[in-house]
Amino acid sequence: MTRTPLRPLARILSARAKGENPDAIERENIRLRHEEMRDKARLRAEGRLLLLGVGFVVAFLTVGARMGLLAATEPVEPQTAVAGASIVAQRADITDRQGRILATNLITHALYAQPQQMVDPLGAAKKLAEIFPDLDVERMKKDFTGTRKFLWVKKKISPEQMQRVHEIGDPGLLFGPREMRLYPNGAIAAHVLGGASFGREGVQSAEVVGTAGVEKTFDTWLRDPANGGAPLQLSLDLTIQSTVEDVLYGGMKLMNAKGATAILMDVRSGEVVAMASLPDFDPNTRPAPLLKGDPSDSPLFNRAVQGVYELGSTFKIFAIAQALDLGLVNAETMVETKGPMVWGKFRIRDFHNYGPQLSVTDVIVKSSNIGTAHVAQAIGGTRQQDFLGRLGMFDATPVELVEAPTGKPLRPAKWPEITTLTVSYGHGVAASPLHLAAAYAAMVNGGTKVAPTVLKSTKVETGPRIISEGTSAIIRSMLRQVVQRGTATFGDVEGYEVGGKTGTADKPKPNGGGYFKDKVVATFAAAFPMSDPKYVLVVSLDEPVETSGTEPRRTAGWTAVPVGAEIIRRAAPLLGLRPELEPVAEASVIRVRN
Repeated sequence: MTRTPLRPLARILSARAKGENPDAIERENIRLRHEEMRDKARLRAEGRLLLLGVGFVVAFLTVGARMGLLAATEPVEPQTAVAGASIVAQRADITDRQGRILATNLITHALYAQPQQMVDPLGAAKKLAEIFPDLDVERMKKDFTGTRKFLWVKKKISPEQMQRVHEIGDPGLLFGPREMRLYPNGAIAAHVLGGASFGREGVQSAEVVGTAGVEKTFDTWLRDPANGGAPLQLSLDLTIQSTVEDVLYGGMKLMNAKGATAILMDVRSGEVVAMASLPDFDPNTRPAPLLKGDPSDSPLFNRAVQGVYELGSTFKIFAIAQALDLGLVNAETMVETKGPMVWGKFRIRDFHNYGPQLSVTDVIVKSSNIGTAHVAQAIGGTRQQDFLGRLGMFDATPVELVEAPTGKPLRPAKWPEITTLTVSYGHGVAASPLHLAAAYAAMVNGGTKVAPTVLKSTKVETGPRIISEGTSAIIRSMLRQVVQRGTATFGDVEGYEVGGKTGTADKPKPNGGGYFKDKVVATFAAAFPMSDPKYVLVVSLDEPVETSGTEPRRTAGWTAVPVGAEIIRRAAPLLGLRPELEPVAEASVIRVRN
């Protein structure tokens, strides 16, 4: 910066020439310089004050905004930041059709140990074994005194167990929060729900993944945050499911059966309202699968979809329905039932001697193998296969259970005429009880195919036609007469117009050694009310024996039918069906002339 001299030479010489005092010039320049310095200092001070004021205003606004945000925020406990990638553990609930919880999440803790930080590892191992009796105390002592830096002690512990571990007071025993899957109803609907376990695990959280049932089928959906926490709503009704399981368990024990299954399904929408398989399990403590032996001996085995059985005389209705639809017979057509029916070296016999002929209706009512075989002979093997294929009897059921594909029906590689005859009365083709339920729904709902589902449906879509409405009406009448005067009279529940068909099939021996003579699968396929069917029920008992009489009885009429009737008796009112008088023909007055 250029400074002005206090005594400029030109002005000094000029002042001396004029006789003026040169010192006045110096004093004036000093005054001007001081005024300039004062003005600059004032401007600098004003700028600093302005900047400080702006800073105070910004700080005040920031603090005020933060206070407003805190006032509007829900209070939460502060959490310590943890290094490493986070694991998303949130999983959607599963509910029944009424919105009642079937599976949900529970916040709990995992217990882990850092042996290098433990004060008394041997004492801690001993005390932990007292809290958790399933732990091996010697193994823990070895782990706690070894070179390991980290080990899980228990993946899930209760609050009470957590408090007892706290009381041990060892700094090497630590807790990590985690979310676990909880099934509040225990074993109810266990085979439908399946179960869940932990996937990726960290100290602070664990990923919950499905292992079976709908938990496995819809695993990706249940873990998808895009669903906004919406639950997966099933078609099951918790109350009906519990009722069916209670009755089925009592029936299985009363009939001395090895296992049992029951399916209650809407005949139009295909919604499965209840599906039970016994023996069952608690998905909260899901057991390990069997590694050898018969898979059906495991409580994890879902007999409703994985059990593939020859379902006996329940198949007869399909042969009769097809023959009616083809116009080969009507309800009153007389069919030969004189036995035995001979085909090559094979002899087809009936349980009783029904005489030389029966009407088509009575072939179903009395369950004649010979009569059904004659009808099937008229149909022919090619048309029979086509009909059963359209019913879905050769394909795995499309139900939304991960186990369903394993229950694909068994059919012969070749289809000679003898196969046509035996399949007509339920031998030679094996299918699951769910296949049978879907097929019977098509028989009684007006003749359209039904796709079973365990999801609640928002709308009902009509499937492809299998039989005509007229044929379906005749089939309903026949099934009703089976209960009124045929092999299923124990299934008549007053007020609910139950119709159905029994089936008793000998169990095949392992590795193809023929059939057992004293082991059967007894099945009752029913629908109600038959004047306007709403539901189909299939009950199947594995190796039942009814022992109240002098002789053991194994047929479905004595075993599966009473169990099915009790299920209907208890479940129908819960389904909103009021008992009604069965419609009868209108009375008329006839004038008689003398």
